[in-house]
Amino acid sequence: MLHAVLNSGGGIRRLHSLIPHHRLMSGSSVAAIFSQPSPPADPTAAIQSAGLDLSHPNTIPALLVHPDLASNYPAASRFFSWATSNPDAAVLNSKCFNSMLQLAAANGDADHFWSLVTSMRSKGYGLSKTTLKTATESFRSKDMSKDAGMIQGAFTAHARNAAVAEACKILRSDADELSKLDKLNALGVDVTDELVALVVEKVGQFPQQAMVFFAWVEQSAGAGIGWGKVYNAMAKAIGREDCIEEFRDVLRKMSSKELGMDKEVYAILIGRFLKRKMFEDAVDLFRFAMGGTEKPSAEDFVFLLKKVVVRDDLDLKMVMRVVRIYQKAGNEVKHSVFDAVIKSLRSMGRLGESGRVLKAMEDGGFAPDSTVHGKAVLAMCDAGNLEDARKHLARVEKSGYKLDPVVWSALVKKYSLGDDVDMAVACFPEMLERQSGNQVGCALEVLVSGLCKKKEAKEAFKVLKDLVVKNAVVPWQSTYKYLIHKLIRQGHLNEAFDVLGLMKTNDLPPYIDPLISHISKSGTVEDALGLLKAMTSKEFPSRTVYKRLFQGLFKEGRHEIAQQLLLVSPGSVRNHAEVLDLFYTKKLQEEPAAAAAAL
Repeated sequence: MLHAVLNSGGGIRRLHSLIPHHRLMSGSSVAAIFSQPSPPADPTAAIQSAGLDLSHPNTIPALLVHPDLASNYPAASRFFSWATSNPDAAVLNSKCFNSMLQLAAANGDADHFWSLVTSMRSKGYGLSKTTLKTATESFRSKDMSKDAGMIQGAFTAHARNAAVAEACKILRSDADELSKLDKLNALGVDVTDELVALVVEKVGQFPQQAMVFFAWVEQSAGAGIGWGKVYNAMAKAIGREDCIEEFRDVLRKMSSKELGMDKEVYAILIGRFLKRKMFEDAVDLFRFAMGGTEKPSAEDFVFLLKKVVVRDDLDLKMVMRVVRIYQKAGNEVKHSVFDAVIKSLRSMGRLGESGRVLKAMEDGGFAPDSTVHGKAVLAMCDAGNLEDARKHLARVEKSGYKLDPVVWSALVKKYSLGDDVDMAVACFPEMLERQSGNQVGCALEVLVSGLCKKKEAKEAFKVLKDLVVKNAVVPWQSTYKYLIHKLIRQGHLNEAFDVLGLMKTNDLPPYIDPLISHISKSGTVEDALGLLKAMTSKEFPSRTVYKRLFQGLFKEGRHEIAQQLLLVSPGSVRNHAEVLDLFYTKKLQEEPAAAAAAL
């Protein structure tokens, strides 16, 4: 088609009409300059010497339709490439590009054609209707149907981009809202999903402009538009504190149209709301998204819950609400969620709130087990919130939960190490109501240790004895041993002797080593008799204890005390062969020493 026009002489007439004020250089001369694969080093001089002004907007388009250049496509292509790379020598406008596009299509050069289209798009140029028609016919005539079909898309894209640019220009103007709406209507463009997305991308950071645009979209969009994409774009643009009411209105409209929120949009908005401490709106957004088809994930739920529990002013109703929303959507709140909550509370120094937070989660539908409750109690103990920890522990165990004895031990330990050791003692009856007496050894050992440190060992003994006798508590052997040591150091030997009786009650071997050591070094005969009385039984013959006492006294050089003890010992002990042998051996050792001293 292009060749036919050129051969008829129309090209020459068009060339004269396009450049009325310039002396026409023969197209054959330009073709000659660029016919060789390597054109002259400085084509500009040759062109300028002919008096041709390539800065005139009509010059290059006219040259490209000249028969001598248009019929020599390689030369025309090299000429255009040279002009493109030499902006100081030649000015290329949209008309120049469209003329070259027609030549490329006429010669079936698709690669060059689409490369030029890309270059034009970067410069803001688009395909003219003449180029659309001519290039389409050229490609079809060469059986290049794919390229022919793609041209319409490129033309449409340019028209759309032009409409987007014009719409943004209107929205950014100083005109009032009604004027802007009138100007948008005057554009006469079809409102499509793609148009909306492109405009929002450019004006989204200016919510007032975006709202004007969306008002126009709602008025002008046809039946074929995807409202889901439109409202998601709208929500993304105006989901911020300075237009939150408009955002809420968008959510209401989406609900009425049964439109859900895209995951990508939800992620952007929830992050924005939480960063700006818009917690109420974040929870409302979570509720809305949970009602759609693309529901927030379990990770999204945990993320929001953690943010809510670490906000400056803890809102337990909000905690309950987040859990309830997630539960009502058909999800199960796993026990590991509370681990994440505990970690967040710890990071903020709020472990003391663990019980209250767990209760709020329960009110929202969370079903914790004994392990979870135990973790809450331990967290409160770590924080020193012992009263709430004790109440929580009592409440859940009365409800039927059985917490690990370690939990009770932790509570008793904290009370014992703190200033309220009496409360540690008071905890035991409550603990024993739910634990058997042989399951509280750990807690009792900590209690005894605390009593010894805060009060004295004698007080610890009274508590221990009362629990063993009245409540059938079975202390650990290590607890007995620890208490005996403490009683001896504080001079309470009679109580230490009584501890041996308690050990026998619990079928534990009596721990007499520290008592024998103490009596041997500094004890009286009465002290020794007290120990012997405590140890008298069929299972543990007292003469064994007598013998160990005698040996200890001799070792410490306390022969007189040993002799006095022997005198008050029963005949079965005084006349026992091992005892007699012990004293006889000791006498033989002393006689040489006495004789040497006399000399």
